Order: sequence, then C-alpha cells, then structure tokens
Amino acid sequence: MVAMNPTPHILIVDDHQEIRDLLAKYLAKHEMRVSVAEGGEAMRRILMASAIDLVVLDVMMPGEDGLTLCRNLRATTDLPVILLTAMAEETDRVVGLEIGADDYVTKPFNPRELLARIKAVLRRAQSIPKQRGESSARNYEFGNWRLDVSQRDIAGKDNVAIPLSTAEFHLLNAFLEHPRIVLSRDRLLDLTSGKTANVFDRSIDNQVSRLRKKIETDPKKPTLIKTVWGGGYIFTADVTAL
Repeated sequence: MVAMNPTPHILIVDDHQEIRDLLAKYLAKHEMRVSVAEGGEAMRRILMASAIDLVVLDVMMPGEDGLTLCRNLRATTDLPVILLTAMAEETDRVVGLEIGADDYVTKPFNPRELLARIKAVLRRAQSIPKQRGESSARNYEFGNWRLDVSQRDIAGKDNVAIPLSTAEFHLLNAFLEHPRIVLSRDRLLDLTSGKTANVFDRSIDNQVSRLRKKIETDPKKPTLIKTVWGGGYIFTADVTAL
C-alpha cells in the first residue's frame, strides 16, 4: 500500500517539456510536491532518490513508451500510476489498465481533471491496506491449484509454476478472499486496483477472461469463475488459506 503523505510527491514522466512544466506549476499551486522526468532513465533515477507517491505517465514517448514503463513499475513497485493517453488510442488505454495502471486521462486534458483524479487514486491507495495481497503472507489452495502470494504464481498438481500478471494476481486474490460470494464489477473494483468505474467494466471482463485461460480446464465452460448475469462473478471452489 502507498501511504498518502500530507504533501503528496507526484512524479510526472513526459517527453514534452511544456506539459511537464505546466503540470508541475499547477500541482505545486495545489500543495503537491512535484518531480519531472523526460523518460524512463530519468524516472528510475528519481524513484531511487525520492519517495514518490504517484506517477503520471505519458504513453506516447520515444524509446521506452509509457506502457513499457508502467509494466516495469508494476513488476517492481505498488506505486499508483495514471496514464496520459491520446484521445484516439483506445487500445493503449485498455492495455494500460490491464497491466495495472490505476486510471487514465486523455489528451488534451484540463489540469483540474488530472488533479481530481490524482487525489481520488491517492485516496483509494490509502484506503485498501489489504486489497493487494502484500500485507497478507497467506498462500491459498483451490481446486487443483496453489497460489504462492509472495511469488505471485500458481502451480498445479505437477508443481510447475505459472506466473500471474499484476492484474491477474490481484483479481485472483480478491476471488480467493471472497469465495462463493457474488462480486459485482464495482466490488471487484474496490477489491483490486481501484480503477474508475467508467473504464473498469471493460477492463475487469478482459482480466477475468485472461485469468480463466490460466486456471480453468476449459475457459469457454468455466467451473471456477462463473458469470452471474446482471450480477458480476462468483468463485465457486472451496478455498483453503495456508
């Protein structure tokens, strides 16, 4: 979990200096500390040197693009990430959410909207101490599978580890902590990465589909994660916390 400091420290990563300067000034006026980076190398230097509370990350950058950087952040940290995306690039927005971004803002945007989204994401990050699995060291057994929480992988009877993406791990962890309970998409939103509801419906269905491909014998006829029409999803297996 990322604690929300009295003065949050925001890192803006964008290759356009005008955007970096504009956002840095605006956020500073609203009582936030701001660091800026023009790309991945500078971002990593700042993350090593400073305690950052949230990263605002432009998708379209030369070299390492924002999706690559977001994926790397998710593999190594639990920092909230807000993506800046072009209005027409819907695929980038969906992929960004699937790999663990917490929200996105489309360009051109009003800095006031970004500020509101930053505050909302920070509040959610502060309010879900056990939602992402890091604070609980428990492993789980369900069906023919075992989830290793520390390694973020699952293994079947053959003991071959299958890695989970960040989104898959958080989703499976939510189901395992709430077995045999119908979970709406909004509830799954609260239990995983706190994305905004207007983009989450599309994202959660994609994540369920991906997770089913890893844990279901026949993903087209799921027996572990069942769809409840009009309600959401239910995890049907018995779950043992180890």
